[in-house]
Amino acid sequence: MKPADKPSSYPFASGGWGSLKAVTQIVTQEKVALKDGPILLKQNKPEGFACVSCSWAKPAHPHTFEFCESGAKATAWDTTKKRITPDFFAQHTVTELLDWHDHDLEEAGRLTAPMKYDHATDKYIEISWEQAFDEIGREMCMLDPHSVVFYTSGRASLETAYMFQLFARMYGCNNLPDSSNMCHESTSVGLTEAIGVGVGTIVLDDFEKTDLMFFFGQNVGTNSPRMLHQLQDARKRGVPIITFNPLREPGLVSFANPQSPLQMLTPAETRISTQYHQLKTGGDTAAILGICKAVIEADDRAQAEGRPRKIDVEFIEQHTTGFDDFAAHARSTEWRDIERVSGLPRVALLEAADEYMHAQAVLAHFGMGLTQHRLGVQNVRMVCNLLLLRGNIGKPGAGPSPIRGHSNVQGQRTVGVTEKPELAPLDQLAKQFSFEPPRDKGMNTVEAFEAMLEGKVSAVLNLGGNLVRSVPDRDRTEPAWSKLQLTVNVATKLNRSHLVNGKNAYLLPCLSRIEIDRQASGEQAVSMEDSTGCMHGSRGVTEPGSDDTRSEPFIVAGIAKAALGARSTVDWDAWRDDYAIVRDEIATTYPDIFHDFNARMWQPGGFHRPLPARERVWKTKSGKAGFLVPESLGEDPDMPETTPDALRLMTLRSDSQFNTTIYSLDDRFRGVKDTRMVILMSQADMAKRQLQEGQEITLQTLSNDGFDRRLGGLHVKAYDIPEGCIGGYFPECNVLLPLWHYAKESKVPGAKSIPVRVI
Repeated sequence: MKPADKPSSYPFASGGWGSLKAVTQIVTQEKVALKDGPILLKQNKPEGFACVSCSWAKPAHPHTFEFCESGAKATAWDTTKKRITPDFFAQHTVTELLDWHDHDLEEAGRLTAPMKYDHATDKYIEISWEQAFDEIGREMCMLDPHSVVFYTSGRASLETAYMFQLFARMYGCNNLPDSSNMCHESTSVGLTEAIGVGVGTIVLDDFEKTDLMFFFGQNVGTNSPRMLHQLQDARKRGVPIITFNPLREPGLVSFANPQSPLQMLTPAETRISTQYHQLKTGGDTAAILGICKAVIEADDRAQAEGRPRKIDVEFIEQHTTGFDDFAAHARSTEWRDIERVSGLPRVALLEAADEYMHAQAVLAHFGMGLTQHRLGVQNVRMVCNLLLLRGNIGKPGAGPSPIRGHSNVQGQRTVGVTEKPELAPLDQLAKQFSFEPPRDKGMNTVEAFEAMLEGKVSAVLNLGGNLVRSVPDRDRTEPAWSKLQLTVNVATKLNRSHLVNGKNAYLLPCLSRIEIDRQASGEQAVSMEDSTGCMHGSRGVTEPGSDDTRSEPFIVAGIAKAALGARSTVDWDAWRDDYAIVRDEIATTYPDIFHDFNARMWQPGGFHRPLPARERVWKTKSGKAGFLVPESLGEDPDMPETTPDALRLMTLRSDSQFNTTIYSLDDRFRGVKDTRMVILMSQADMAKRQLQEGQEITLQTLSNDGFDRRLGGLHVKAYDIPEGCIGGYFPECNVLLPLWHYAKESKVPGAKSIPVRVI
């Protein structure tokens, strides 16, 4: 185990003056006036707006500044004074814009008017909303519903998501992929199998009751910085935090609170991780199994010697199945194999296990470092195995805590955005809206692009996000996308998905959540679900950037009305004019979760969805929580272990990034400036390949499917990362990720372990 010291690339704590400087820079960059500064004071506040970036919980009693550096960047990005008007498109062809960098496309400003692509001039031209809706509806009426994909990013509200899924099902398909398919679908599958609910079981209060936390594959400093407040408070109480992550990330090492005068004006800071274990990329199952093995063997010794047990025998007997098989597997697995695959010495795992055995209530946080692997579902199940050993699910201060990215990606699934018909209340929807929903399985994100490559997809309705840029195998998928009959993009800013156009392409500008949404019945509010399963209201506070932008519910209602015509039993105009009507319908569909929705949405701290596993009620096939015997200790069956020059590439986000949105080309935490074409590599791997700092290289994917995937123009940077593992930025490295390289049960792309070599 390596002590939790500071990474050499950024020798300071996360937060602090570096964070304040970064916020000041982006506010200036986006020309956000000083008078607009109070906007940030309304972020994540009751009666204010929910942050458009991460989905971390909103406390009932918020800090004065209840936003982080990432959230401030997202707000400045949306409230920018820069505009893309029809004149912009008159001056630039789409072919020209395709050569722009992702950062420059979004940096150009907010979209202001509905546009339609004109093939003759290779330009977008302005179109009225009425004409756009009529033309899109007419095109959709001519297509086979099963060939149409309804995609949602994680920023759409609960109201919009509910409308969108109902529209898709009335249209005739369950093709409802969303950004969950790209990241935490492994969580949804794994947790459902293990404990009967597909989301985490913790709430904010659990941070005050826990006495140990684990982190697996989640970089809190850049992906959910507001969470650092809870971690700082826990550390002040002496709560240990044990981190497993291949890279040393400043946010998991130490934190200087920008809201603390003491920490801002002195060298004071809070050390976050008390143990920091840099395991190999893909070594999570092995590492967790090592901890479990240590606990089980310690329990065997305790039982033989008549001492108190190290496992929670009563909990295991009453609430679980499969323990004996899992324990036998752990005992029989050799330590040398665990050490080889995890990349960690036995003593490090014993140290983590010892801390675990002394704790009474344990939280296990994890992110895409666990889920975006070929055996990502197994990784999630292994976290559950670890927690179940000592009864750490269904009691205060304990439980699994998947850290979601997008601000409402979890909520969209809660209100029916799913390609799996068994997860949607189809009988209730049929009764409620007097139609027969399709019962066949729809396409998830990977399946949609597999079908696209086969010419079986005709249209995509893209509600937010940058789908073309975020999916794997870009050199194969982009040409397939351009052959579509219809592409419709609803967005606030320009990105590459709007430029790789189908035969008929529309770009529809929507309001940001931060903007005041005025409809016929007055100013509207929306709602979303955070990572802890709490629902919150959100109300815009700034004037819209253009008189010709429309809200997401308005746009969905307009297209649905035009496409469905007389088939629809929904008064889309009424829903468009008053979102409270939509919330009443959501409450009718999901009464256990959303009863009295309109009254409860402003409850401080949000109202919590029922989570049976939190009460130790297991909605699994067996009626109990289940231990899993892992099928493989080595994470990645596609990794050619016998190839001497093979490397495992994990894709990363920078501190100046939110998913595909690039705020800056810098990554100050990793010492990267003015570029994203960087590969982080250990000194040992550099020496083995005779590479120098800054040397340009090309990476090639190791696969035998007949496609040559390579990415050049990358510059090597020495970094503290395990030998045999390298890091590169998402989405730039997506070209190296085969579409078929995904988690077996969930089809989440295996972006955290791509087999490559330097050529």
